[in-house]
Amino acid sequence: MNSSSKSGLVYSTEGGRMCPECRRPLAQCVCKATARACPAGDGIARVSRETKGRGGKSVTIVKGLALDPDALAALGKQLRTACGSGGTVKDGVIEIQGDHCERVMDALKKAGHSVKRAGG
Repeated sequence: MNSSSKSGLVYSTEGGRMCPECRRPLAQCVCKATARACPAGDGIARVSRETKGRGGKSVTIVKGLALDPDALAALGKQLRTACGSGGTVKDGVIEIQGDHCERVMDALKKAGHSVKRAGG
């Protein structure tokens, strides 16, 4: 049997499911709270356009915003409606379908973020 640092109690009749990281009940887990508390990014929004791995279709990418996941999702929704297209928020990155770099940069500046154009 391999002893790993993540092995151990996964369920308790007293507390229910247990977190494998901090070994507390999931309702009292501190791992997720600390991960949410320190978002990645330097506060400068970098807007770029990518086509890699998307069958030649372009996507506008916004990276580097130091926002919590809920605020990032709300900002993504605002940017998608401003551009009139679809998109998603994955791993701290906002993806908007189509080439909307200028519109996204204008919307971010109006929202009070510092913006840089990344890529070509």
